[in-house]
Amino acid sequence: MRKLLKFSGVAICLAMLLTLFTGCKATESKDKVTVCEVTHSIFYAPQYAAISLGYFNEEGITIELSNGQGTDKVMSAVLSNNIDIGFAGPEASIYVYNEGKEDYTQVFALLTQRDGSFLVGRKPDPNFTWDKLRNKVILPGRKGGVPYMALEYAIRKNGLDPDKDTKLDNSIQFALMAGAFTGGTGDYVTLFEPTASMMEAEGKGYIVASIGDQCGEIPYTAYFAKKSYIEKNQALIERFTRAVYKGQKWVETHSAAEIAKVVAPSFADTDVKLLTTVAQRYKDIGVWSSNPVLKPEAFSLLQKVMTQAGELTKNAPYEKVVNTSFAEKVVAATK
Repeated sequence: MRKLLKFSGVAICLAMLLTLFTGCKATESKDKVTVCEVTHSIFYAPQYAAISLGYFNEEGITIELSNGQGTDKVMSAVLSNNIDIGFAGPEASIYVYNEGKEDYTQVFALLTQRDGSFLVGRKPDPNFTWDKLRNKVILPGRKGGVPYMALEYAIRKNGLDPDKDTKLDNSIQFALMAGAFTGGTGDYVTLFEPTASMMEAEGKGYIVASIGDQCGEIPYTAYFAKKSYIEKNQALIERFTRAVYKGQKWVETHSAAEIAKVVAPSFADTDVKLLTTVAQRYKDIGVWSSNPVLKPEAFSLLQKVMTQAGELTKNAPYEKVVNTSFAEKVVAATK
């Protein structure tokens, strides 16, 4: 009897210890990372897929996502230490480096490799040609931003001078362009999804061309952080990058309908059918990078586009502005 009681007591103690350790593991705290995205769009589907599918959780990270509504605001939040990681165009980090800041930002993971905006007109135009932009007013967003510069690049590529042959009205903030266009301002506007397709569904505007299809591959949206933050949080940055890469691979191997279903929680006010249409449109033009490595040749093209636009007088060194060590490590680990 004593042996039985003794055994029972040991069993109870072991059970209590097991419960204790299991409970500790279940409630183990994750690293909170604040991320500020330049805008909220299905253009960033791999990111939302990584969140929805729990890839960040698998890496012990809790994401606190906010919408900066513009690259300048995102960069300001990062530089002022209000945000850990910025998510916007790499051009912002080029500007910051060229300003001579000691603790400049470094791009460590690429997400999108083409412009994700579409040129929207007032009428359906299945036979659209770029010459139709001659003497027209276009709402392109902020001067100096990649959307603006990519549009200029596309216009030049099609034989027009954006300064002489068109009127680019950059007086309207990015977040207000759709409203301004539907209110009667401009002949054309560049918009991201799902706004462009929503406007088309409502009969307020019609997609006539893809800017990304015209420009080719260019590093468009990427994650960056202050050099000091990256140095102090190397393991965290690696885990963050791994989660992003998982999202990229998942999106690459799944259909538009599957993507729409997974990212739907991030777009509660958008119909899943519309999200599917948008996802297919983005898959068709190849906007999503298959891995987070920003290559030197892509970085060079970005600086070429910036130079042609008159926004860059001195190239920034790739090895300073871009840190591919984390992306290369997570990609190599999956081969």
